[in-house]
Amino acid sequence: MAETLGKALNLGLRRALESDDRVVIMGEDVGKLGGVFRITDGLQKDFGEQRVIDTPLAESGIIGTAIGLAIRGYRPVCEIQFDGFVYPAYDQIVSQLAKMYYRSQGNVRVPVVVRIPFGGGIGAVEHHSESPEAYFAHTAGLKVVACSNPNDAYWMIQQAISGDDPVIFLEPKRRYWEKGEVSFDASPIPLFSSQVVRQGTDVTVVAYGPMVRTALDAATAAAEDGRSIEVIDLRTLSPLDLGPVYESVRRTGRCVVVHEAPSHVSLSSELAARVTEQCFYSLEAPVLRVTGFDTPYPPARVEEEYLPDLDRVLDAVDRTFGF
Repeated sequence: MAETLGKALNLGLRRALESDDRVVIMGEDVGKLGGVFRITDGLQKDFGEQRVIDTPLAESGIIGTAIGLAIRGYRPVCEIQFDGFVYPAYDQIVSQLAKMYYRSQGNVRVPVVVRIPFGGGIGAVEHHSESPEAYFAHTAGLKVVACSNPNDAYWMIQQAISGDDPVIFLEPKRRYWEKGEVSFDASPIPLFSSQVVRQGTDVTVVAYGPMVRTALDAATAAAEDGRSIEVIDLRTLSPLDLGPVYESVRRTGRCVVVHEAPSHVSLSSELAARVTEQCFYSLEAPVLRVTGFDTPYPPARVEEEYLPDLDRVLDAVDRTFGF
C-alpha cells in the first residue's frame, strides 16, 4: 500500500502503542494538535492523555522526564519539534541518556527513542533546517538511525521502540509528504543495517535520510548517459554498517558520499576514512564528498544553493572518473 513517509511513521507509532502498554509518546503539541508535522495525529484521541502527553516547551525537561520513566520500566518516545531545538536537551542526552547503562554496569536500561525531524528543503527559518547527526553519532552509548522512505519509516520506528538502547531517530522532514509502498506484513531488515537501494557497476554513492532520494535521482539521470551508479542507503549512523559499502566499492572502484550536514568533522569524513582504509587497493579515485557548506544554515531564500542537489552529485561522479 502506498503511504507518505509521515503517515507511515504515524502508523508505526500507532502499532507500537497497541503492542506495548509501556510505550508513551511525549513532546510539544504531540497530543491535541498531532505535532507540527501531524506525525502523531489522532494518537492522543485513541490512546488518551496518559500515553500521548503534551509537554511544556522545555526540551531538557522532556528528555529528563523520559529518562526517569524509562528507569521505571516505560518506553518513552520523545518528539523534538525541529532539529535546531534539540540543543537544550543535549546535556540530558549526552550526559545522562547515553551513559546510564554504562554508569550502572549494565543494570539499568533506558529504552528512550528521541525523534528528530532533520535537514532542510522546506523553506524554514533559522534552527528549523539543521543536520545535527554527527553530534550524536560521535557520542558513545547512543544508537543513531535515519529513515529515508515510508517502508523504512514504518518498520524502523517500531524496531527502535522495541529495543533496549537509547535511539536518536532522524526523520527527513522534506520527505514527509513523499509516497512509497509500505509492506505491512513483510519481515523488516535489521534496524542497524545499510541497504543497496539501486544496483550499479561504475561508482558507489552512499547517502542517508533526505539525500537518498537525491542520489537515486542522480543515478537515474546518469543512466541516460550510460553511467551505472550503485546507491546505498546507510540507514544506521551509529553503529555504522559498512560491509555492503566495502563490497560495493571493491567492485566499482569509486565512492561518493552525500549528506546535507557540513563536511568538516562529519559522517562523510568518517566514511571516507574507513572506505580508504578498507578498500585502498580497489580505489580508482579518492573518496569524494558532496555536502552542505561549513557555514550556519542560510536563509530560506538561498537554501537551494546550500543543499546538495542532483547536479552536484553528478559533478562529483564525473570527477571520480578524472583520476
